Parts: sequence; C-alpha cells; structure tokens
Amino acid sequence: MAYFPFYIDIKGRKCMIIGGGRVALRKAEKLLGFHCDITVVAPEICPELEELPVRKLHRAFQDSDLEGAFMAIAATEDSALNTHIAELCRVRNIHINSVDDIENCSFIFPALVHERDITVGISTGGTSPVFAKHLRMLIEDELNDHYLAIAELLKNYRPIVMCRFDSEKKRKEAMEALLDLCLLDDDLPDSEDIEKLLEAIDR
Repeated sequence: MAYFPFYIDIKGRKCMIIGGGRVALRKAEKLLGFHCDITVVAPEICPELEELPVRKLHRAFQDSDLEGAFMAIAATEDSALNTHIAELCRVRNIHINSVDDIENCSFIFPALVHERDITVGISTGGTSPVFAKHLRMLIEDELNDHYLAIAELLKNYRPIVMCRFDSEKKRKEAMEALLDLCLLDDDLPDSEDIEKLLEAIDR
C-alpha cells in the first residue's frame, strides 16, 4: 500500500520514544534535525542514545508518559507493550509508529534525505526498507553543495519575485527561468545577471 507523504512542522512538539535500543536510537537521530521535543523512556538506554541531546527517563513506560504527546514511537522488544502503546495512542489521537508492526502504525518513517531546507522522504509502503535505503543513498549522492546553494538562492529570491510580479504566471516564469540560469554553470549567477533576467520577464 502506498502512503501519502504529509510534511508536518514538528518543531517543539512532544515526541515520546519508548525503548532504548538501536531502533530507538535510529528514530531519535532522524527526528533530531526537525527540532521536536524528544523524550526517551526505557529501563535501559544504549550508550549512543544516552549521548544524544534528548530527555531520558530511565524506567519502565507508564501510560501517563503519553500526556500531551503529538507523536509516539513504540520501539521496545516487547510486542505486547508496543501494541498497548499503539492502542493508547489511537484512543488519544496521538500519531503512532510501532516498529516492525505496520498494522499498529498511523504513520511510517520514510528513508530520509535531510539537508538544510530540503527534505526527501522515500517509502516503499513498508515492503522493502532495503530498497528505500538504496534510493536514499542515490539521492544523497546527487544532492551536492552546488544544488544546496541553488536551493538557498531560490529561497532568497522567491519573496522578491512574489513582490515584483503580480500574476502567478509571471512568478512561475521568473522562478523557472532563475532555476534554469542557476543550472547553466557550476558557478551561481550574480545579482546583476539575475536582475537582467527579471527585467526581461518584467517587460
């Protein structure tokens, strides 16, 4: 089954990770770049997870841990506990990812490419994580510093284009032309070249 890729701002939102092993570590590492409020709860927490800048509760999970949570990740080795957590989340309308248990998930973790403002999520609907990982590595190889610089330039010029042109058609034309100009060379266009481009479109 294909999953629709919702992109949601989770900055500052409470995320509970129940479990302290390698799987919990990988989930926490993925989430850190999005600045949510992560709490890990588990009787034992692996050393690498201990080193991450997240809140840790060194004890067994309690139902009250989910209070105020926006999302939760059930990553324990106890399938009954993971199911219990998923059931609690469904009742409380909390987004839940139960590791290796697609039936108890309201969302899944894609293979992520995350660089600055660019986020690419790759999913095979849970059917082949190894292939999703392969595609992620291909995209990471392509997303070099030049492309990141182009993205930054387009980000900076978008509000200028939005103010300068009244019609959506002209705005689209300007942004597409600016992208084409960026892709012409290994060096980014300077402000003079960009102004000439926008003047030509403004006529």
